[in-house]
Amino acid sequence: MSQDEARFPMVPTLCATLGVKGHRPTVGTRDCKDLLYVFAVVNLTTAAVHANTRESPKNAKKKTGLSKTRRMQEAFAAHLRHVGRTYPREKHPRVVLLIDNAPWHRGRPVERLPSYSPQLNPIERFWKKLRRRATHNRLFDTLADLKTSLRASLCYFQTVRHKVKSIIEGRPKRKTNK
Repeated sequence: MSQDEARFPMVPTLCATLGVKGHRPTVGTRDCKDLLYVFAVVNLTTAAVHANTRESPKNAKKKTGLSKTRRMQEAFAAHLRHVGRTYPREKHPRVVLLIDNAPWHRGRPVERLPSYSPQLNPIERFWKKLRRRATHNRLFDTLADLKTSLRASLCYFQTVRHKVKSIIEGRPKRKTNK
């Protein structure tokens, strides 16, 4: 399984889009430092996606008294417990997770991927597609709106596992000639 987390800021991500000729599409912006972290694991065999979210308002350290690393360690541990419930030992005696070198991915049984090698972690390709579907060219009013969009996109990917499989395997789209 490939495991990772991604940051989704309230500020919209921009990409090319289609529009009416002569009219330039616009996307608003705001000065907002709130983030939504998504922890996800993709089963490389079944293409099932399991995800959890964690809100991180701009003044989270003041509110909790914990550093970002400590907050992320707690969120990552909660996510791993979720993965453990999803893949119980009785049915899945061995579960292997691919994770990157984030500071909160520490522990004795962890074997690290080489630094700066996102191409080795298949979920990185999934993040790109998730961002495109859920956040590109969209301005969200609240973290709840951002979370709703991300959850809807994650639900979509749960229903099209063949697409997830082709994304994580890095296969190009098939072109059909008519």
